[in-house]
Amino acid sequence: MEFVDLEKLIRGRRSIRRWEEKGVPEELLTQAVKLATWAPSGGNKQNWHFYVIVNHDIITAISDAVQARAEQIASWPEAGKFRDVAARMRVKASFFRNAPAAIAVAAGRYQSEVDQILAAREKIDPEAGQIREWRDISNTRIQSVASSIAYLLLILHQMGLGAIWMTGPIQAKREIEKVLRVPPEMDFVAFIPVGYPAESPAPKELRPFEEVCEVVR
Repeated sequence: MEFVDLEKLIRGRRSIRRWEEKGVPEELLTQAVKLATWAPSGGNKQNWHFYVIVNHDIITAISDAVQARAEQIASWPEAGKFRDVAARMRVKASFFRNAPAAIAVAAGRYQSEVDQILAAREKIDPEAGQIREWRDISNTRIQSVASSIAYLLLILHQMGLGAIWMTGPIQAKREIEKVLRVPPEMDFVAFIPVGYPAESPAPKELRPFEEVCEVVR
């Protein structure tokens, strides 16, 4: 692939929230996930697990769980000063209900050797605890899963499919893990509705490059 083709692929990808009423071949989705597992992962743990969902009853059950949790949060008195946000939650929390397919992502739990050393040391050494907190900021397993999802979104786009990376559904983590039968040693961390796009969103304006990058010479 020439650089110009890669640039076009990346610049052309959009978050899609409306899809055609058309099924997505299971083989396309599994092929996309298989390629996405070539993404880098911390310690090469490859601590991800993908649930390719083509059963619409499962998608409905997940959307119901997310909507119920959104309604619960929006009903709390604390949501009163965020009325616009609460209203949007009630309307948009389960917009993915009609997605033809979806991919749920779970992350395995592990503690690196360095983290084990720090966990033992911090009991007697505050500096070790500080170092562990710094390492927790970068949360290796989430970074690993995020790298595979970034690959996955580009692959799906190249296939002519439209998807959106969602973390909001984690508010219904317990219910979703029950529906998908996620094992206790793993955590549901992301949800990606997929289908053939029924919209062509305009590109969003990016922050000036100079604000987000500097060359250290």
